[in-house]
Amino acid sequence: MNRRTFLKAAAALPAAAAASQLPGFVSRARAQQKEFALRPGTWRTFEITTRVEVLEPSGVARVWLPVPSVKSEYQKPLGDQWSGSAKVMKTVTDGVYGAGMLYAEFATGETAPVVELTSRFQTQDRALDWSKKMAVEEDPAVLRTWTKATDLMPTDGIVRETALEITRGKVTDLEKVKAVYDWILATTYRELKVRGCGVGDIKAMLETRAFGGKCGDINALFVGLVRSVGVPARDLYGIRVAPSAFGYKALGAGSANITKAQHCRAEVLLKDYGWVAMDPADVTKVAREETSEWLKIDHPLVDAVRPRLFGGWEGNWVAFNTAHDVALPNATQGGKLGFFMYPQSETAQGRRDSLDPDNFKYTITAREIKA
Repeated sequence: MNRRTFLKAAAALPAAAAASQLPGFVSRARAQQKEFALRPGTWRTFEITTRVEVLEPSGVARVWLPVPSVKSEYQKPLGDQWSGSAKVMKTVTDGVYGAGMLYAEFATGETAPVVELTSRFQTQDRALDWSKKMAVEEDPAVLRTWTKATDLMPTDGIVRETALEITRGKVTDLEKVKAVYDWILATTYRELKVRGCGVGDIKAMLETRAFGGKCGDINALFVGLVRSVGVPARDLYGIRVAPSAFGYKALGAGSANITKAQHCRAEVLLKDYGWVAMDPADVTKVAREETSEWLKIDHPLVDAVRPRLFGGWEGNWVAFNTAHDVALPNATQGGKLGFFMYPQSETAQGRRDSLDPDNFKYTITAREIKA
């Protein structure tokens, strides 16, 4: 169902469903939430453990596991440890974006290929004080990295045409980014049928006008549109590690098992503020998944997070990397990855389906380490 069909269907809902928008329903839903007030300054320490078993090994088996390799004012990697039956286990990077990963290679004939990785890190909330401007200086070569096109994120053609239309009459970088953010929330929606976090093929989204997706699609579209009008932007690929402190079930990990809790976020570089946190995809997730009803973008539950995720995000998530078009070191099967957020594995029979952890056989767990 596309968004237009959905909106027409919504208009025909019976009175009982329409009543879900009334104040009584809102107050009952709000009872589970606290004010979404992000508070930077309180660091939390977490540990995530990824365990992979390569089922039915054939020939040389290889595994690549993302590690937290983003160091910033909101995240501090504290180190990684690993064990397993591989003949080679070492940390490597993609060689372009600095995406860190554990590489494990198993000898031919290894009957029980297993590798386990534990990463420890600290995180904190982000919330920009818009009243405080700053002088921002970045190496032009670095900035070109965050305005260039990628395989799935072109910055010309229909992407640039769309961005120019969205930002018509906007002068400053902040005005342009805000216009794109608002357009994303008015146009895209979370589509539950999409596998994993989506693909992130933004040209196809615009050409087909199929605006349903998940974070890998919606935030990629946001980043691509922003880049195409000259504002540096990037996706950050990671995973949720804890429930939301504000009671939003859609914005946190539901249990210690975070195998399917991957989530990407975004940042833009504004000349008066530096790198600024953004997450329009999570606004659409609240609208679609916070209650049993599909909430409008101006519903109080959604409206409470909409402005906060323009300039902030909650520190219950860890960023692995900012990489696109990733060529896995030593890989012999499959091509480049659009992004690297899930465990990867290959055998002589080919690359495994990273979105099928039950048959690929991997689990990811998280725990918070209290002082």
